[in-house]
Amino acid sequence: MTKADLVEVVAKKASLTAKAARESVAAVFGAVTDSLKKGEKVVVTGFGTFMVRTRKSRTGRNPQTGAPINIPARKTPGFTAGKALKKVVR
Repeated sequence: MTKADLVEVVAKKASLTAKAARESVAAVFGAVTDSLKKGEKVVVTGFGTFMVRTRKSRTGRNPQTGAPINIPARKTPGFTAGKALKKVVR
């Protein structure tokens, strides 16, 4: 499902115009993004939790030369599915 498909489904289920549905979907994604930028968790009960995960720095290898290189620590977005979503998918 693409973002356009999601907008179409939201428009049909919520009886909204395509423009209103597009703005609603954009607002939800924007709110999640803004919260993750601040380092906050976003918990959607019954669906799941969006969070910021931190990867530690580590030593890797250059695949061409085999020389060790330092890979710095970084933050990545993460998602954990909730019980209800897991149950529906099974």
